Amino acid sequence: MAILTALASPDELEVLAVTAVAGNVPLDLTVINALALVELAGRHDVPVYRGSVRPMVNQLVTAEYVHGPTGLDGADLPPPEMEEAPGHAVDAIVDLAMSRDQVTVCTLGPLTNLGLALVREPGIVDHIEQAVMMGGGFFAGGNTTPAAEFNIYVDPHAAHVVFTSGIPIVMMPLDVTHQALTTSERLGRFGALGTAAGRAVEGMLGFYDRWDIEKYGMEGGPLHDPTVIAYLLRPELFTGREVFVEIETAPGPTQGMTLVDWWGVTDGTPNALVMNEIDSDGFYDLLVERIGRL
Repeated sequence: MAILTALASPDELEVLAVTAVAGNVPLDLTVINALALVELAGRHDVPVYRGSVRPMVNQLVTAEYVHGPTGLDGADLPPPEMEEAPGHAVDAIVDLAMSRDQVTVCTLGPLTNLGLALVREPGIVDHIEQAVMMGGGFFAGGNTTPAAEFNIYVDPHAAHVVFTSGIPIVMMPLDVTHQALTTSERLGRFGALGTAAGRAVEGMLGFYDRWDIEKYGMEGGPLHDPTVIAYLLRPELFTGREVFVEIETAPGPTQGMTLVDWWGVTDGTPNALVMNEIDSDGFYDLLVERIGRL
């Protein structure tokens, strides 16, 4: 959803590349899924790069139990005809950032690619205007462990690198995404578009929602990653504050926790704009309008 929304917004967003990373499913599948989505959007001009096969330190943890064995179950997309771009995603991030005055990096999964790019070339900090990321939680807790949200839990060490890099960060935590529920009425709006993209969105969200509804007992599943792109298109949909965020990397039950100093009880210098409210109706209106363009 996030990738499709970005690709449907060429007037506002110049998408330089999509970089795949191991996360919800292993890397081979995330590459295929990224290529299939770029094709679905008709944006063959956007390269897809193969990225990191595993986290920086830990072993890979995946989430087929949520998204299905393909990572994109329910979308029923044909195998992509596009081929991945030559080279590695980490190199692409470095090269693209260094070749421009300012870029925005949007992270929709574990932060491995960006973390490794910062290790390889710390100078990219001066060329990254902001990193807008979906990950973490504070009052909402975690969705993978009681303390940790999935994207941060999978690679907390990469998250630590990013949060201590000096890059301006905008963080979309579970506290926001759990306010953006994909109800049956909202799902139906995508299907009613009558397009391949609309049907794919309705299918993938319907598959994903079944697990979340059963887990959380809510009227619909939370919609996470598209909040990143929605913020770039309509920042007025969100409310938050600049706070200090620290990543727990030590092994144990709190590994991957985002320690958000919401009330300013430490002397930590704010390093992230952390959102805690969303206009959910406006959010879905934007998504339907953008998917309707494809």
